[in-house]
Amino acid sequence: MLVLRVLNVVAPAYFLCISLVTFVLQLFLFIPSMFKDPSTTPLFSPALLHGALFLFLSANALGNYILVIQNSPEDLGKCLNSGGGAEVVADRPAGSRPPCSALPSTHFCRLCARVTQRHDHHCFFTGNCIGSRNMRNFVMFCLYTSLACLDSLVAGVAYISAVLSMSFANPLAFLTLLPHSISQFFSGALLSSEMFVILMLYLWLGIGLACAGFCSHQILLILRGQTRYQVRKGMVVRARPWRKNLQEVFGKRWLIGLLIPMLNVGSDYHRHKDK
Repeated sequence: MLVLRVLNVVAPAYFLCISLVTFVLQLFLFIPSMFKDPSTTPLFSPALLHGALFLFLSANALGNYILVIQNSPEDLGKCLNSGGGAEVVADRPAGSRPPCSALPSTHFCRLCARVTQRHDHHCFFTGNCIGSRNMRNFVMFCLYTSLACLDSLVAGVAYISAVLSMSFANPLAFLTLLPHSISQFFSGALLSSEMFVILMLYLWLGIGLACAGFCSHQILLILRGQTRYQVRKGMVVRARPWRKNLQEVFGKRWLIGLLIPMLNVGSDYHRHKDK
């Protein structure tokens, strides 16, 4: 349990450090290297378009990341403590389950010490539980993080190709890039900054593929009307049309949320809450 609590603190800091390094490399190394002559650069040059695309992807990834944390699932245990309010929850022994954790579609998270509605899983990179309130923002966070990493991967490969005068036309060139670069680095033929960029290429590839996998798996579960917790526990859910399952998570204004980080406006959860 102690290891999980430490991971719950270290993982968000790790994500923010990787985001900061990516932002610095893109704005101060990759994008400036695309400008051949800044004085004669047209308005819609590839460098400016790439910079605008990266800022759009980064803003959406960071915005949805903040909304996942800000729009955390409510503690349903507080509402069932008759007369005691939050004090009863605070006085409960650590690790003990409140009575409402036995209700359908709820789960008591020991890391957050609260009961969440439609609990999906605990995300260590956000340090928060993913439930009915922040599911859409979590999916968008995974999507845009994957796209931002793949965009940085392409820009980094273009930069290394120009600096080291090597071609990536052969797919095996990228697979052999790391061991070849390590041997050159220790022999003094490769600068430390170039070696750092090469290491970041493989990190972006891993994070991008992992986030794409999380996003695809999450959308598949949403289409089936299930959560990871329900699948892990073998719970049977009521069959509903996939359109209704999507609307419950993304709401009717899904296109706005796809372009701009925002709360789950128009979702069934918020309509029930307002009532």
